[in-house]
Amino acid sequence: MTEDTTLVKRSRYAVAAVFCVHGSVTGSFATRVPWIQEHTGVSAGQLGLALAFPALGAALMMPLAARVSHRFGTRAALRGLLALWTLALILPSFAPGLLPLCAALLIYGGTAGMADVAMNALGVEVEHRLKKSIMSGLHGLWSVGALLGSAVGTIAAHANLSAQIHHTIAAVVLTVVGAVVCQFVLNIHPEDDEEPPARFALPPKSALLIGAIGFCAVFAEGASLDWSAVYLRDILDSSAGVAAGATTGFALTMAIARITGDAVVDRFGAVRTVRWSGVIATLGGLLVVLAPNALLAMAGFGLIGVGIAVVVPLAFAAAGHADGNSSHAIAGVATITYASGLVAPSIIGGIAQASNLTMSFIVVTALAAGLAVFARVLAPRQPTTAGAGPLQS
Repeated sequence: MTEDTTLVKRSRYAVAAVFCVHGSVTGSFATRVPWIQEHTGVSAGQLGLALAFPALGAALMMPLAARVSHRFGTRAALRGLLALWTLALILPSFAPGLLPLCAALLIYGGTAGMADVAMNALGVEVEHRLKKSIMSGLHGLWSVGALLGSAVGTIAAHANLSAQIHHTIAAVVLTVVGAVVCQFVLNIHPEDDEEPPARFALPPKSALLIGAIGFCAVFAEGASLDWSAVYLRDILDSSAGVAAGATTGFALTMAIARITGDAVVDRFGAVRTVRWSGVIATLGGLLVVLAPNALLAMAGFGLIGVGIAVVVPLAFAAAGHADGNSSHAIAGVATITYASGLVAPSIIGGIAQASNLTMSFIVVTALAAGLAVFARVLAPRQPTTAGAGPLQS
């Protein structure tokens, strides 16, 4: 086994740990949103406004990740951006009101987005050097991290520990863990004559097409996560406990499918995998829409979770192998998918207000069918050498 092979294999596990750390921050924050709302004294509507700022911050700052990686190399860039993200967890719990909370969440989202682009770009590079799919598993470990962060947050909430103390401790621990594991990721520097990427630039055309696939998947994900329990309660008259089970089942099926998805991608390829994933998600959507009882509807949401699980990881992988700078393309895809996650819940609510939730999930089903129809845009391209410069140990 050559030294480079050893470095790449070691980097795979290190990047996986980075994904887990990144997800842990999200899970830690999500469980303490009620505490933050009470502490800041904001209304439900004001909280909804504030929670739009992470996506805004991510969209604004994602394009800078490529320039940071170019300037400092992949290892130092990821270590620094991940530390900014883990430490940003502290800010929202100390916000005294609406405007400081919005500012804190803008920073929180901006650092999240830059770290997200850096770790996905590095994951794509490791995948390319290993010559096998790993992106689905990496995103599965992000989900595992989110579940771990949520579990710790739930314990802290039940113990009546303030989010300020909880998030400070979590941020310090995750920052240390992140700094340690980043020591083992690939350290890639650009060639001496390679031009730095632009600070801000429109996503390349390839990223727009790939991002459209990611948009469909993330729209279905956001709709199912936020509205599945409401659907069972309002449409099928389910109890609160049964309705909540739909959301939990959806999240678990997604995590399991992502962790096991790489073997499927290696066997069938990205295009066939997404095409059949779209078929499965479409069948799940139809089952939700036509289900006469809660059990069948929950099965439908589970099928949606299985169907969309690997799409976003494969979209990032396809962007990383598209023409041009990989980090720039990944930033473009990430921006589109973040936007989808932001608008999906409100669009579903708007359709439900104008008609009903059944019509909302007819739209979700149509978007899921789009995955099968347009899967071809994820066909692998010959990767360029941009951003894949000298490797240092």
